Amino acid sequence: MAGAGDLLLLFDIDGTLMAGATAAHAAAVHQAICQVHSLSAVDRSLTRAIDPAGRTDPEISRAILLAHGVSAERIDARADDVRVATGEIYAQTCPADLSEFVLPGVPELLGALAARDDVRLSLVTGNYETVARVKLRAAGVGQWFASGQGGFGSDSEDRTDLPAVARARASHWEFHDGEPGTRIPGGNSRIDPHPRERTVVIGDTPRDVACALADDVRCIGVETGSFAAAELTAAGAHAVAADTAALAAAIDALV
Repeated sequence: MAGAGDLLLLFDIDGTLMAGATAAHAAAVHQAICQVHSLSAVDRSLTRAIDPAGRTDPEISRAILLAHGVSAERIDARADDVRVATGEIYAQTCPADLSEFVLPGVPELLGALAARDDVRLSLVTGNYETVARVKLRAAGVGQWFASGQGGFGSDSEDRTDLPAVARARASHWEFHDGEPGTRIPGGNSRIDPHPRERTVVIGDTPRDVACALADDVRCIGVETGSFAAAELTAAGAHAVAADTAALAAAIDALV
């Protein structure tokens, strides 16, 4: 059972826990938007300028569709359809074994953290939740991230909303009932989101850092993606780790 004093660790997935496992994911997004919006194909010449690093799936989908001349109104109206279609397609096309894409030391780190009673593991990722769960399960690391927890691209197109979503859900680890800010049945106290001062976002892009800062929580940047320490520090990361061992040390320092 989690408590407000535990350190809530919100991990990004791509570039943080895994690297190079996005091909089937991107293909599922492309197929879904074509299916839902009746496009014959995604024009790669229009999408090359769209940087996906740190963006949410719906944000990426919107950028692709706008580049293809689809109106913002239609994108909004069919956003849930794209989310559902992407999840269904990815569940069918995700490789059965993605373990080769898990970054060195990640299983050991997650296992060690999960065994502690002063931290809790959760997610903040731009992936739709269905995609995230399938991807992590295929990678062999999904067991450390409880269902009903985390913040995902399916919760909001705006990544800066996701740490607050994850903190709200984390309160259910302790209370298991009600909604954040509502009265607990049989009592007068209220369920509050997990404290900001006991929450840390861990990610590899400046957008990961930005979403943490937007919710006024701390962020550990990791150099396991495509951004260097200087870029993560300039974005406002409170600490930067070069690898899994350094990340473990940075977490220990915060605990």
